[in-house]
Amino acid sequence: MRMMLAPRARPGRLRRLRGAAVALLLLAAPVPAAQAAGTPQPDAAPPRTVPELADWTPGNGSYAIGPGTRLVAHGRAAREVARTLADDLRAAGEGRVPVTGGSPRDGDIVIDVAPGRRTLGAEGYDLRAGKRLEITGATGTGAFYGTRTLLQLLAGDDRVPGGHTVDVPRYKERGVGVCACYIHVTTPWLENLVRDMAYNKQNQLLLELKVKSDKHPGANSWGYYTKSEIRRLVALGEKYHVTIIPEINSPGHMDPWLEKRTDLQLTDSDGKPQPSRLDITKDEAFAYYTSLIDEYAEVFPAKSWHMGADEYMLGSDFAKYPHVLAYAKKKYGEKATPQDAFVDFINRVHAYATGKGKQLRIWNDGLTGANTVPVAAGTSVEHWLDVKTKPSELIARGYPVQNAAYSLYLVRGGFHTDTEALYEKAWDPRQFEGETLASRDGITGAKISLWPDNGRGETENEVAASMALPLSHVAQVTWGSAHPDPTYAEFTERAESVGHAPGWRNLTKPPVADGTYTLRDTRGRAEPAAYEIKRTADGYVTLKSTKDGDCLETRSGRLTLNVPLEPGSSVTRESCDPASTLQRWQLARTADGYRLTNAITQMSVYVTDDGRLQQYPADQKAPAVWKLTTA
Repeated sequence: MRMMLAPRARPGRLRRLRGAAVALLLLAAPVPAAQAAGTPQPDAAPPRTVPELADWTPGNGSYAIGPGTRLVAHGRAAREVARTLADDLRAAGEGRVPVTGGSPRDGDIVIDVAPGRRTLGAEGYDLRAGKRLEITGATGTGAFYGTRTLLQLLAGDDRVPGGHTVDVPRYKERGVGVCACYIHVTTPWLENLVRDMAYNKQNQLLLELKVKSDKHPGANSWGYYTKSEIRRLVALGEKYHVTIIPEINSPGHMDPWLEKRTDLQLTDSDGKPQPSRLDITKDEAFAYYTSLIDEYAEVFPAKSWHMGADEYMLGSDFAKYPHVLAYAKKKYGEKATPQDAFVDFINRVHAYATGKGKQLRIWNDGLTGANTVPVAAGTSVEHWLDVKTKPSELIARGYPVQNAAYSLYLVRGGFHTDTEALYEKAWDPRQFEGETLASRDGITGAKISLWPDNGRGETENEVAASMALPLSHVAQVTWGSAHPDPTYAEFTERAESVGHAPGWRNLTKPPVADGTYTLRDTRGRAEPAAYEIKRTADGYVTLKSTKDGDCLETRSGRLTLNVPLEPGSSVTRESCDPASTLQRWQLARTADGYRLTNAITQMSVYVTDDGRLQQYPADQKAPAVWKLTTA
């Protein structure tokens, strides 16, 4: 989740030597002939970017976009990169830069995809700045990342210092994980995240979420995403070279899908069903889960499928489910363990996903070593918890392993990663929970993970503000050096100097000024009411009634992750509490007025025929449209 309360500053490039300090240096050192003649000397330090340019050779002069600048590209892949760069240059305030296939001239930006440049790999690039600026990649993705560096350099000073870099990532997977698995994280917020990820050369967004199902409408509890929303997000990811990988956690944490499928819930020895656990011994349960894989494949083209496979027995143990052991012994013999039934389910999903052209991904905590049946070869393991089976053992067995360490987590209303401490000790993806490896071999990369355990603990904008530097840090350590600057303060300056990606939207600006307004429902179902509207520190608004001094809030209905996510529950006036996130609202302009949406539930205010206020997803009930007039 990569937003901030306000856009980060984009200061000009630092000038290292000024005033008396320059004079003292000139007196103390011999003066080269070229310098004595007035020729400017190139700065040996690489210009500041995130990630850092590890290989930088300074040159003379500088490059700047001028009125005659063109984007010169030949071939389909290069032209596609050039068109995206043209969009971003315009969003960055550089005007319309045309894309052409002509011969390059001074002042142009040249984009080239040269498959013969094998040393650049799939994502590296070569950038040269002088009278013209040239970016070369062995693939379109590599050339694209070169354009991200260009945009960052222009953000700092509108001018690129003369020089040359060959920039190649250390790790293949540079990721962010977002659990939108119960609550609804808004799509504008996710779109901002995709843009900023690409800007910092991160390439993998793992989303645990619910897509509104056509095949299983009974499972469509809020907050799902419509398929059209997902298609737009995936298209943005494809444009910006961010692969979006979906996750439906199973066989544990399946309560969002099993609420009305009690027949598929695991039942304990006392006959009590477990709403979050899928019964892995039932063929119908496997068929249900794989039907969800098929439906998600309609909107997610990624060649990976994340099944989670974590915390299946969280708060319980296999001894309470003797039929699971019976299933394992029947299939694998008398020496089988209940854990073998769990691994069997993973392997069956692996076989199904592989048959659909997708690599399976799982969390590591279920690999406790209590199984006799091995996890299928090729399964990618995301290591977040220290258990008996260590990363080194997984790598030795040939499994691709990603570092998803708990130390990189941000939990709403809970644990937040300590980025400064990680930076100062030069944390890198070799440092797993419980084990540090000497080599990068077998490690695919690392990701930072966002969880909504207390869904009302923080708003999206608050999470965004706390995440900006952690995300920059993970981008840095997965691409290059773990410690590019001597201090964390200097790394913070580096991250702030590049700012946000072009096209990033500031979601913290309410469309109306603070003041007292009368709200009128345009359909006349609700009585007009006067409210004092006031912006909150995180960029939402509160609505305080001038009649009774209470604030508009949603609190009724069943709670999920401490959030009232039940459509149709009441919107009421309650005693004002500045700390209550449930009293924070988003005002959004519409053609006829304003829509009012709760900042936490992401459901909009709907007015019943008898004038009561309720909350509903916008695709279930048309949100009320409000006219605001100054009271």
